Amino acid sequence: MSQKLKIINGRIITSHRIIDHANVLVSDGVIKEISDKKISSKADVTIDAKGNYISPGFIDIHVHGGGGSDFMDGTVKDFLTIAETHLQHGTTSMVPTTLTAEKENLLNILSVYSHAHTQNKNGAQFLGMHIEGPYFAMSQKGAQDARYIRKPDKKEYSEIIKKAGDIIIRWSAAPELEGAQEFGSYLTANNILPAIAHTDAVYEEVVKAFENGYTLATHFYSAMSGVTRKNAYRYAGVIESVYLMDAIDVEIIADGVHLPAPLLQLVYKIKGPDRIALITDAMRAAAVNTNESILGSKKNGMKVLVEDGVAKLPDRSSFAGSIATTDRLVRTMTQIAGVPLVEAVRMMTLTPARIMKKEKQKGSIAVGKDADIVIFDEDINIQSVIVGGEILYDTL
Repeated sequence: MSQKLKIINGRIITSHRIIDHANVLVSDGVIKEISDKKISSKADVTIDAKGNYISPGFIDIHVHGGGGSDFMDGTVKDFLTIAETHLQHGTTSMVPTTLTAEKENLLNILSVYSHAHTQNKNGAQFLGMHIEGPYFAMSQKGAQDARYIRKPDKKEYSEIIKKAGDIIIRWSAAPELEGAQEFGSYLTANNILPAIAHTDAVYEEVVKAFENGYTLATHFYSAMSGVTRKNAYRYAGVIESVYLMDAIDVEIIADGVHLPAPLLQLVYKIKGPDRIALITDAMRAAAVNTNESILGSKKNGMKVLVEDGVAKLPDRSSFAGSIATTDRLVRTMTQIAGVPLVEAVRMMTLTPARIMKKEKQKGSIAVGKDADIVIFDEDINIQSVIVGGEILYDTL
């Protein structure tokens, strides 16, 4: 890539402050210069940010779908639709996520990812796959399909990982299950991040899990244990354990529905912006005007209702997925939870980059990093999206 791009007259959001009247120079897909003074180098294309914010591109490390498609549909077209849909809302990188499924289905999704990754030119970049399940506690299955929930099977997961190569970068499981601690160690040895999810674990089990590589709590608060009682004795659940253990990261669905403002504020107060990644956990109805949808694949997924800014089970007994986009997450954290913009953006950029070991390339506007940039206004309305120095969305 040889095109030089200059962004002028913006307010750059760094990892720790805002630089007013700022300019950015991009060349060969990389940030070359940042200044609050005029950049003398000529550029092939110049974008006038018109006083809007210049932010690192948003990184969504847990997303299932959007634009009417789900990764479980298992086609390249659906993968690309999701990437292009979320890009328009500020996502420049994402980690496609599966649902609980049979081994053959998971292997097919991983194969499709390989093809979609090479064809993805106009959407958010794919950083690797997130396998969510099938090793979950049945009591915390949430909207996951109970038919496919099972205990960790080394023969199964070792085969999947071997065939996937380096495609899988994270895997969520319930650490209290038989074989789950060995599973965590196996993932860690293969450079895959184990995450705690859909679990009824207690403190002692979470401590063991952390020692075996489980350093992230998947959609914190959702489908996980709090304080529980056994034979009259109280035990700290996963929620309390994660609060107690400073080194465990959390991801939160910051749509204002899965977690209302007081809980968003509590997580922020205790864990802080350097341990929190904002995620959409979005299903296919994200960015779609509809009252009904399907969670999972079109072939055998579950029909759900879409109302009040969230997907729900048909009987309204439980949420059935998020319809959030990343711009909504930042907007919710700043306008509803009252978090400073710089820190809300950090939770959408640098923190998820660090969790996925991508912080050397992505997550902040700094010289030498990938030119993944989003321009938005005071209300977090997306104006422009740049991925690898290429302008993929622009309304300015």
